[in-house]
Amino acid sequence: MESTDLNWRLLAQRQWPLALSLAAIAVAELGAISTGLGWWQVPGIAVICVIAVLAPRSPFDAALALAFAVACVAVYMRLLGVAIEPHIFWSGASISMTGAAMATIATLVRDESRGKALLGTVVVLAGMAFAEVMGWPIVAPREYGEWRPDPWNFGIAAGVLLVLSLGTGLYFRARDSERASQLAASVAAAQNSERMALARELHDVVAHYVTAIVVHAQAGQLNREAAEQVLPTIEASGYEALTAMRRLVGTLRDGESSGPAASSSLVDDVRSLAAESGLPVRLSFDLEDAVPQELARSVLRLVQESLTNTQKHASAVSSVDVALSSSDGVLHLAILDDGVASGVPVGGSGGYGLVGMRERTELLGGTFSAGRREPTGWTVRADLPIS
Repeated sequence: MESTDLNWRLLAQRQWPLALSLAAIAVAELGAISTGLGWWQVPGIAVICVIAVLAPRSPFDAALALAFAVACVAVYMRLLGVAIEPHIFWSGASISMTGAAMATIATLVRDESRGKALLGTVVVLAGMAFAEVMGWPIVAPREYGEWRPDPWNFGIAAGVLLVLSLGTGLYFRARDSERASQLAASVAAAQNSERMALARELHDVVAHYVTAIVVHAQAGQLNREAAEQVLPTIEASGYEALTAMRRLVGTLRDGESSGPAASSSLVDDVRSLAAESGLPVRLSFDLEDAVPQELARSVLRLVQESLTNTQKHASAVSSVDVALSSSDGVLHLAILDDGVASGVPVGGSGGYGLVGMRERTELLGGTFSAGRREPTGWTVRADLPIS
């Protein structure tokens, strides 16, 4: 009986209450054994209890094995001429055997399909009924000599125990289904979050460097004399793009950070981005608080994406103002340009730049806004809590 879904450690965590309960009942039953031959019931009951404990590994096979074990115990006890003690119902089952059968039925209903659960339950009931039939000729002359047991009362008792078994299995089946639904929803949410994070990283990494390549290539086509001057810039942007993509692939393989590595100085990192952009950037810094590395990396992404958008969407840009300040534990970022909307963006537009910046800001608990300036230009603002 083997299942790849429930290893031995998980089985022990799930079944130890049942194992202790059956063991306690079986030990208590030993006091009722009054003959030497009566001790032959102990090995059989032990096997039956073990099958019930291991049933989650393969519930249907366990039901077949338990019914067979019950029948075997009933047969050899009949051949020995002794009754199972203490017996409940009419003659042929002890409390521990009945508990094991109930637990197996509950496991069947919990883990198997409806068809197998129904068939397995019928087989277990048939095994228990067979034990009663085999034990009756031994028990009846001794205990039912003067009165006959009431089949109606015994039937009601058996029915109640069966309903308890089925109800327990259905309860745990419903609980397992609810847990599976919650787990599936959690996995889907996690996968969606990972996809969104990956989409942001891909957009930020690819768009920034490829946009720089396209802009300089277009400049070289418009001015043949300047073509040789922009080739080194295109080459450098290509190397940066490759490096960023390798870093992103490393993130997917190893789970390491894929963003632009933030140094100990956010100011120097922003200056470096401004220099790489080739835009007429004017910088302003007024940082009163230390900026954590993870927050600095996100700020760099926001600056990078904003400068990339300026390159893609604006023309006749004479100045881009990047202001970074902090006060009262909040980091304030503002990027303003005076460009004119160019119509068709360089290299086209996926429309996800602003969405990614807004998501990145909100994930950090900040606020984000972006819009047109008057008379021309564009403004991006983000306020991020530092701690």
